Amino acid sequence: MNIVFLDRKSLGDDLDLSAFEKLGKVTEYDFTDPDHVQERAKDADILIVNKTKINERTVSGASHLKAVCVTATGVNNIDIPYLESRGIHWHNVAGYSTDSVAQHTIAIALYMYEHLPYYDDYTKSGRYTEDRLFTHFAKTFHELKGRQWGIVGLGAIGHRTAEIATALGCRVVYYSTSGIDRPEKYPRLDWEEFLKTSDVISIHSPLNENTEGLFDSRAFSLMKNDSLLVNVARGQIIVEHDLADALDNGEIGAAALDTLSVEPMSADSPFLHMKNKDRLLITPHIGWAATEARERLMKLIYDQVKEEV
Repeated sequence: MNIVFLDRKSLGDDLDLSAFEKLGKVTEYDFTDPDHVQERAKDADILIVNKTKINERTVSGASHLKAVCVTATGVNNIDIPYLESRGIHWHNVAGYSTDSVAQHTIAIALYMYEHLPYYDDYTKSGRYTEDRLFTHFAKTFHELKGRQWGIVGLGAIGHRTAEIATALGCRVVYYSTSGIDRPEKYPRLDWEEFLKTSDVISIHSPLNENTEGLFDSRAFSLMKNDSLLVNVARGQIIVEHDLADALDNGEIGAAALDTLSVEPMSADSPFLHMKNKDRLLITPHIGWAATEARERLMKLIYDQVKEEV
């Protein structure tokens, strides 16, 4: 059994994947360009991928291929009809990162909500040593208790985030991108009311025809001018030029993003040319990547490979 990892670096160097050697011969590639997939996959029985595209162009020569395991929930990088036409199994994983992403949501939200970048710079720059007062009020903030936390995408991660926000004293509401009304303990609001009344909005929905470009200039014009937007879902849900303008113009207070429309970040990203970069926090798609989450992920992948042996 030949097991081939085509983008091993996407899992992190700190994980011990030696258990896969019990199941067969393991070959690891840090990254694989599309032009190299055919050669590297030609003798594979199992391909383990994250972002590498798997389709007729890239794996038509892999005559022994039995299964493709995607180390993520999303499978937009694999051509499912093509694989199924050849009788090749495909697997993804779900639920492994719920706590990790919810934790990251809260972490980056609080970081921006309390203006911590400013206060960190204030002290480390030496300005605090010149202050007569023991405290500093340049950037005021509010308690979250009693504030409205709006959630877009009330799936597993959205629910976990809602639980934590509730524990912090927030009133949690949600907006349904599908339009389906399900029984929930949190109030469902229509789009305009949701935007106008929420102090914090966090996005946890999938990218689809209902969510692509959902947060655009009109949405930002309806939001509170001191509101905070958090996106840990997919970058394309936000129109990035519109968000950069909204932050620079003070239409909303701040944003914290873990996903971008182009990853790694594009050199022409509008966020690189903002006037008020202190209103924006960007982390490089790490919300899913707590060590425990990645360990759970690879245990699930291991079990899938084991079933194929």
